[in-house]
Amino acid sequence: MAKKDSKSPMTYKMIELVGTSKNSYEDAIKNAISDASDSIEGLDWFQVTEFRGAIKDGKPSEFQAVMKVGFRVLR
Repeated sequence: MAKKDSKSPMTYKMIELVGTSKNSYEDAIKNAISDASDSIEGLDWFQVTEFRGAIKDGKPSEFQAVMKVGFRVLR
């Protein structure tokens, strides 16, 4: 498969991920990107679209970060 040179326009595919963590939103983002990078090549960017979480006994018990993730389409 031929690779494009760095000056050529790139094409991206975008998917949505939901990262979770018991500790923080930052960890939720890192967990989602780390897990996705194990099976998706060419991850280039992310955009957080929503923060949410779960409450247990009056305290946050889970942090969730919904994000769009873009990766290069290889030709």
